[in-house]
Amino acid sequence: MKNVTRISGVLFLAVNYSAHAEYRFNPAFLASDPSAIADLGHLQSGGDVAPGKYKVDVYVNGSFVSSMPITFVSLKNKSTDQEEIKPVFSVAQLALLGIRTNTIEAFKQKESSDIVSVEEGIPSSKVTFDLRSLRVDLSIPQIVMRNDARGYIPPEQWDQGINALLLNYNLTGNKDWYDSGAAQSNFLSLQSGLNLGAWRLRDSTTWNRNEYTSGESQSKWEHISTYVERDIESLKGELTAGDTSTRGDIFDSYPLRGVKVESDENMLPDSLRGFAPTIKGIARGNAKVTIRQNNYLVYQTYVPGGAFEINDLFPTSSSGDLQVTVTESDGSTHTFTVPYSSVPGLQREGHITYSVSAGKYHSGNDTQDDPDVAQATFMWGLGLGYTFYGGTQMSDNYQSVAVGVGKNLGVLGALSADLTSANSTLSDGSKHSGQSVRFLYAKSLNELGTTFNITGYRYSTEGFYTLADTTYKDMSGYNSSDDDSLDDTGDKNDEPDYANYYDLWYTKKGKLQMSINQSIGGWGSFYISGTEQTYWHTDNKDTYFQAGYSSSFNDVTYSINYNYNKYMSQPVADQIVSMNVSVPIGKWLMHGDNSGSHVNNAYLTSNTSTDHDGRTTQSTGISGTLLDEGNLNYNVQQGYTNQGEGLNGNANLSYNGAYNNMTVGYSYDHDSHQVNYGLAGGVILHRNGITFGQPLGDTNILVAAPGAVGVGLENNRGVKTDWRGYAIVPYASTYRLNRVALNTQSLDTHTDIESSVVNVVPTPGAVVRARFTAHTGERVLMTLLHGNRPVPFGAMVTGGGRKEAAIVGDDGQVYLPGLVDSGSLLAQWGSSKDDQCVITYEIPEAKVEEPIVRMNGQCQ
Repeated sequence: MKNVTRISGVLFLAVNYSAHAEYRFNPAFLASDPSAIADLGHLQSGGDVAPGKYKVDVYVNGSFVSSMPITFVSLKNKSTDQEEIKPVFSVAQLALLGIRTNTIEAFKQKESSDIVSVEEGIPSSKVTFDLRSLRVDLSIPQIVMRNDARGYIPPEQWDQGINALLLNYNLTGNKDWYDSGAAQSNFLSLQSGLNLGAWRLRDSTTWNRNEYTSGESQSKWEHISTYVERDIESLKGELTAGDTSTRGDIFDSYPLRGVKVESDENMLPDSLRGFAPTIKGIARGNAKVTIRQNNYLVYQTYVPGGAFEINDLFPTSSSGDLQVTVTESDGSTHTFTVPYSSVPGLQREGHITYSVSAGKYHSGNDTQDDPDVAQATFMWGLGLGYTFYGGTQMSDNYQSVAVGVGKNLGVLGALSADLTSANSTLSDGSKHSGQSVRFLYAKSLNELGTTFNITGYRYSTEGFYTLADTTYKDMSGYNSSDDDSLDDTGDKNDEPDYANYYDLWYTKKGKLQMSINQSIGGWGSFYISGTEQTYWHTDNKDTYFQAGYSSSFNDVTYSINYNYNKYMSQPVADQIVSMNVSVPIGKWLMHGDNSGSHVNNAYLTSNTSTDHDGRTTQSTGISGTLLDEGNLNYNVQQGYTNQGEGLNGNANLSYNGAYNNMTVGYSYDHDSHQVNYGLAGGVILHRNGITFGQPLGDTNILVAAPGAVGVGLENNRGVKTDWRGYAIVPYASTYRLNRVALNTQSLDTHTDIESSVVNVVPTPGAVVRARFTAHTGERVLMTLLHGNRPVPFGAMVTGGGRKEAAIVGDDGQVYLPGLVDSGSLLAQWGSSKDDQCVITYEIPEAKVEEPIVRMNGQCQ
């Protein structure tokens, strides 16, 4: 391989010297015999490459714009009167790069497909090419550039993706053994879809099955939603029809079965842009966590004791408060609600966001009606930092109007205030009128490390009701219950579900929300968040409060967390306090040795939690990652609980594989032991077959590299191409450049990739194909002989199943990756028939497994 390195070095010197007018390419620099050198006229004329079409990265005024095929041709340099190989563009390509071609005299009369020279057509422009990075740089006067915002990606680059069928599945289950028998629970979530052009059809269904110690069982399929959506470029928005939900920025969000058109700020570049939430809680011991939205069960998982965080929630709609229930191993439960809605945000001057919807109120709760409803909202950015916003809601029993204004107060933060006036008719026929005033404040004190994420207050008069209140069939009662309200024996739980109770007599009065994060420099940080809701006609109130402190010392992290939750009708509040410590023993044991492509860390963890009844659980364990990519996670805990409950423990494994994610665990306590499992993944059916992968996101990338088997994807743990060379990269960013890169270190010795990086710009819900060209064959270093002499230096070699030409080095050596086992090659070093020859070859079977096959080829 030293010869190959020397060849590239000689060519590099030759190319760079020849790029200047005062130098000429002298073949004698390479050999004293001119016949030993091929015709290198394209190098002598100052070109880095031979004329042709190449895919390169294009930068305009230093900023990356696109990867595209560019034509390279021989042009005469007017200042030097020398021929040079230069990239040229079509008029359409220049428009795509942000150049106002209709204002340039040389391009005005051209067709969009006509090829033009940038330097000849645009005065003071410059085009350069870097062969090593396959990069073309255009220096263009700003006067002929479109005034696009930073990060702007023109719609011409948006990719609607391929036609495909999609399926996302998530199966979880557990089996408990008690002295009285065994109980079992299973949960399956299926999210299917169809992509046709710009249209996306989505459907969500769940299945829940419970077997009780009594021998009885219950099973239930539940259809959650079906909808179709697509983007509308002209409206800078998105159309959705079917089961959806309204925005919650001005009015409370509600579930809708109908049609909605609303703006999508993701279409804007980051420089012009103005929520699935993260769920945090505390479990006393091994517990099941279920999450409901609009009374639908949308998530279920199992967590060990201590503070937990759920950041992979797949909500059924864009808004709607989330009811989180933590079911401990002893059957006890505690529930809290996480508000899930956005707040009015300030808009840039002249920017308008909107939402218009109509249909039927569609709740999963059978205690509510489904009246016809309509809603329209807008936000309009005015000058001087003001934003005006408002909207209206209409149904048979409800009419409301809201108006508000927001103001950027500079160093004082941002403040908005709005007034909502509503007329309501309740289920008992009574009519009410009222108003609600809301104030919202946000501020970051960067110099103090303080962030007020949301601080708000709402005051409502006695006659104010929301749209949801008017849909109830009765004035008070419980929302629909389901199988989760049964314990493991199949009996009804005696404890009331306070979070599920409503009473329209107690109208909402005042609501205070706050969320503060404070950094204390090297001492760590703490957070406080809470909500307090008061009611008319009672002194009782709903209170939810969280606080925590976290820090680290010599890589040892620790935190203290406190949760307080009490509903209006709940006699005693739920309170839990916990302390967590994590020690990176893996790093210490390895003494900082981070060898390998991924560091497999191990942590010693300790957790202590105490609830309002004085029950204390302590646990200690070890957790970490294994395998080369760190895609196998393990966690082993041993604990003890007071009040006679004794020892408890758990062990869990989770694996992020190429075709799915799997989890399995075991736990026990004083009166039971449990096994739980989980299997989640995604499937895409497309014109090239079926591809399995990890759980799909809303928008996905289908990697297509036929022939490249088992190749990993950078920054995607566990993702590899399948036996056909296909893989799924989930969770792509919409209207943004997504870099997809193959890990070339995982290629086998018989596979080469032309380019290992592809950039795509998907639209919402799309399955975008990222194409890679792979060559499967042998890596051959062949010495070519023509008669008794080596083939001339610089000759171009084609054939052997390869699309690209290879260049011959000194001594007739040429490197040919991806060569088929037998075939013919054409070597050409001039324009006449005498300046070419054919090599017929067959790679010896004994050498096939060698990393690089070295052999001779006779040129005839």
